[in-house]
Amino acid sequence: MLLTREFSFEAAHHLTKLPSGPEPVHGHTWRLNVTLEGPVQPDGMVFDFVKLGDVVEKKVLKKLDHADLNRVVANPSAERVALWVWKQLEALPLLSAVQVWECEGCSVTYRGEREKERV
Repeated sequence: MLLTREFSFEAAHHLTKLPSGPEPVHGHTWRLNVTLEGPVQPDGMVFDFVKLGDVVEKKVLKKLDHADLNRVVANPSAERVALWVWKQLEALPLLSAVQVWECEGCSVTYRGEREKERV
């Protein structure tokens, strides 16, 4: 079973390694989905939504919300933000995927080592 919880945060960034040169600093309302995969446990849940929220708040949102992402992630594209989020959460049992939306209609999904094996 896949369990997903969605989060959002406000943050600014600018890409520094574009062929046309660095872009101006700008902000987005970012969205983040964290997906766990596993069986339903005897308590009727795959994982407690509240506990998942607490972990994501502590390890991710406190560092990214209302932040300049360039101070946290080098050249913070949505792809690099997804990789950073994964690293913050990789000890979370059952972690299956993180999906990051930079803006409406534009997202990336990272599934850890399984993604590296495909490249």
